[in-house]
Amino acid sequence: MIGALGSLVSWSSVSGSADDDWIDRVNHIWTVLLLALFAVVVTSGQYILGDAIQCWTPAEFTGQFNSYAKSICWISNTYYIPQGDTIPENIATRQEAEITYYQWVPIILLFQALMFKIPNIAWRLLNGYSGINMDKICILSESTLLSAPDDRQKNISHIAKYMHRWIESQRDFHDNALVRMRRRVSSVIIFCLGKRDGTFLTGYYIFIKFLYAANVVGQFFLLNAFMATDYNVFGFEVMSYLFTNGEWTPSPRFPRVTLCDFVIRQLSNHHRYTVQCVLPLNLFNEKIFIFLWFWLFLMAFLTFFNFASWLYYTLFKENRTRYVKKYLNLCNEISTGFDKKLARKFADNYLRNDGIFVLRVIEKNSSGMVLCDLVISLWKLFKEEYGTTKKPEVIDTEPVKNGKINNDGYISKTPYDVS
Repeated sequence: MIGALGSLVSWSSVSGSADDDWIDRVNHIWTVLLLALFAVVVTSGQYILGDAIQCWTPAEFTGQFNSYAKSICWISNTYYIPQGDTIPENIATRQEAEITYYQWVPIILLFQALMFKIPNIAWRLLNGYSGINMDKICILSESTLLSAPDDRQKNISHIAKYMHRWIESQRDFHDNALVRMRRRVSSVIIFCLGKRDGTFLTGYYIFIKFLYAANVVGQFFLLNAFMATDYNVFGFEVMSYLFTNGEWTPSPRFPRVTLCDFVIRQLSNHHRYTVQCVLPLNLFNEKIFIFLWFWLFLMAFLTFFNFASWLYYTLFKENRTRYVKKYLNLCNEISTGFDKKLARKFADNYLRNDGIFVLRVIEKNSSGMVLCDLVISLWKLFKEEYGTTKKPEVIDTEPVKNGKINNDGYISKTPYDVS
C-alpha cells in the first residue's frame, strides 16, 4: 500500500512523458506545481496567522458569542465599504459589495492546476493510438547523447528501423478514387487525423496545442467569475499605480478590513448586527493573485507564439522538405539534382506529416546531433527500399490499375517516381 501511494506522488507521474516541447512542460508541470504551492500557502496561512478572520464585536458579546460571530462571518460572505463611505442601509446594496472568494481560494487554485494538466492527460491517453510509442523513442534518443560510439550507433539504428516499420505499417495499400480524394484532403487539412494519411499525430498535437492556448485565456475568465471583478485588467492597474505613485497600497480587490451582517434570533425577535472584521489571509491572496496575473500573461504570450509556430511548421508543405534537407546537407547526402528530388519524396511521401512531427519532437528532447544521425539512417533505409536510380524498374508491384502505376509510395516495393 505504501509503495502504491509512493508511486502516485512520484516525480515521473507528475512530470508526464518526454514527448512534448518545453512550452507544454511549463504549462503542465511548472504551472501546476506553482498553483499547488500557492494552494498550500493559503491553506497553511490561517494556521500561521492564528485565525482566518477576526471581528470587532459589541461589548455585550461573551466568548461564545465572539466565536459564533467569527464563524458566521467566515462561512457567509463579508462585504467591503471604504472607510470614508457611509454604510448603506439598503441590504441589497450591501449584498452587491460582498466578497465571495476568500473561503474558496485553495480550491480554485487546485482547480486551475487541474485545468493546466488536462491537455497533457489527453495527449498521453490518445497519442499511442497512432501506433508509435513517442515517449520511449524520445527517452531512447536522449540516452544516446552520452552513450559510447558503438552503443550510440546501435540505438540510432534501432530507432530508425522502428520508425521505418511504423511508417510502412501506416501506409494505405488500397488505391481507389475515394482513397485518393481522402489523401488529397488530408494533405491540405491536417486535422483529419488520418493514420493512413500520415496526419493523425500532427493533427492531434495541434489540437492539444489549441487546448493549452484556450486554457490560458480561459483562466482569466474563470478568475473574473470567481472573484466577481475585472481580474483581466488587474495587472495593468498594478503597473499603472506603481508608475504613478511609486509604491503599492492595499487593493480594494483584496480588502483586509470588511464588514459582516448577521441576524440573531431570540424567541420571536430578530436582532441584526453589523461588525467589522479583518481578513489576514488577503495579505497572501493579494500577492499571490498579482503574481499569478503576470504569470498567466506570460504563459498566454509564450503558448500562443508556440501554437502559431507549430501551425506554420505544419501547414506549409515546403517546411517539411526544408527541414529534411537541412540535415541531409549537413552530412553531404545531397549532391545532385536527383538527390534533391528524392529528398522531396522522402519528406512528402515517405515521412509525411507524422514522420516529420516525430523528428521535430525528438530534436526538441535530445539534440540536433542525434537527429542528424537518425535522419541519415532513415534516408538510407528509404533508398534501400525504393531505389536511387533515375528511372528505376518497377519490381514486385501490385497489378496496374486503370492503366496507371501508383507512384505515391503507397504500394510496397514500388520505387518513387522522381523524374
